[in-house]
Amino acid sequence: MSHTADCSIEIRRAVKGYWKAKSSAQKKSNAGPKADQGKRGSATAGKNLDSFLDMIIKIISREKLKGLKIYKKRSEVTLPGHFRPTKQWDLVLMFKGRLIAAIELKSLGGPSFGNNANNRCEEALGSGVDFSVAQREGLFGSGANPFVGYFILVEDEDKSRSIPKRGNLSKHFEADPKFATASYQQRMRILCERMVQERICTASAILATPSTSIRSGEYEDLSKETSLNRFMAKLLAHVQIETS
Repeated sequence: MSHTADCSIEIRRAVKGYWKAKSSAQKKSNAGPKADQGKRGSATAGKNLDSFLDMIIKIISREKLKGLKIYKKRSEVTLPGHFRPTKQWDLVLMFKGRLIAAIELKSLGGPSFGNNANNRCEEALGSGVDFSVAQREGLFGSGANPFVGYFILVEDEDKSRSIPKRGNLSKHFEADPKFATASYQQRMRILCERMVQERICTASAILATPSTSIRSGEYEDLSKETSLNRFMAKLLAHVQIETS
């Protein structure tokens, strides 16, 4: 597979898999002794993004890179930190005892987009800084230059497309004007772009998809720079170089 190849077919399949898993988790939760309120059952299911994880693994495996080890089990994706002992990632790639890549997958849905967006931001920045210092301290193998990837899927609906009220901005200081007219989707796009800009991660991707995509796999890239296609191209190029 070329590093510039279009992954849109695989992405659409992963989108459908995400919504199917989320729907299944919600039905299972509602059938329990205490029916869930709202969407909490599907939001906390934990494995909704497995279709994207499997997609990334499948695309990397096509390269048939000898000696590359791919890990996704919880017991195998735990890496050391600097400000905390360890952190569990979603996907870890190793080559000859050296860390090649660590990838995190997240989703953002309703009903509380504001709180959830803030939580996602804090998690991403905290993990990124922790990882960066751990790498500087040489915790990932001699000469390691790992790819750090962050992907987030945002539910495309009215609330995520709307511009939050200015009341949640700072009372004492003027906030970055880019956020003043940015929807929750756009705020997460800004986060992804700036994490790469500040070298908190190597590549970051975001896509928006409505719940009606369970059959169509419909999705939208919020920018060329944060597309999942671009993310995969960067990942494949890095892995090929590091294993050559």
